Amino acid sequence: MLILRLDDDSLDFPNPRFAHQEGLLAWGGDLSPKRILKAYRSGIFPWFNEASPPLWWSPDPRMVLFLDDIKISKSLKKSLKKFEIKFDTNFLHVIQLCKNSREESWISDELIEVFYSLHVKGLAHSVESYYDGELVGGLYGLYLGGVFCGESMFALRRDASKVALVALVEKLKSLGSDFIDAQVVTAHLKSMGAKEIKRDDFLDMLKLSLEKDDRRGRW
Repeated sequence: MLILRLDDDSLDFPNPRFAHQEGLLAWGGDLSPKRILKAYRSGIFPWFNEASPPLWWSPDPRMVLFLDDIKISKSLKKSLKKFEIKFDTNFLHVIQLCKNSREESWISDELIEVFYSLHVKGLAHSVESYYDGELVGGLYGLYLGGVFCGESMFALRRDASKVALVALVEKLKSLGSDFIDAQVVTAHLKSMGAKEIKRDDFLDMLKLSLEKDDRRGRW
């Protein structure tokens, strides 16, 4: 399949079921909130560095964390008691620390602005781990229908991001959610219980999950 160049005037994406196995589907287009939402609802996400145009992906396999599959080790259970968890109190700081935690990051200033606008609209959320009152770990993403689309996480202290993930799972369970879209395979998420599934299976699951109404508002 050819990798399509997107037009700023159209929000249409190619069918992700026909993307290359590594997942690159299209390039270009703007990073407006409408396009970002259309992408995630289609099983597509942006992933690129600031020197390149936006690149749009839907990889096969896809990394997913089913809520009942989360693994909490004995050491992590002890760590859970050491941190204070908050939701949506410091969204911009979380996303900036996610960016700063990597030598090269796809989290551009434009993406930060877009996700903050989605946070204001009650669709993007942050989970924050505090130690002695200091923000030391967390994650952020979009919550659409019954799926949390995880974007990035960071940790300035051991287990700080893992504790945030555990808190996210508990929050999503309380909301009757379905799963976390972890996007790409990482050893960190695998160790927490995430698994690889076929892209077609993921897209089928996503379609069903998005039949649920979006729950807008701060957590």
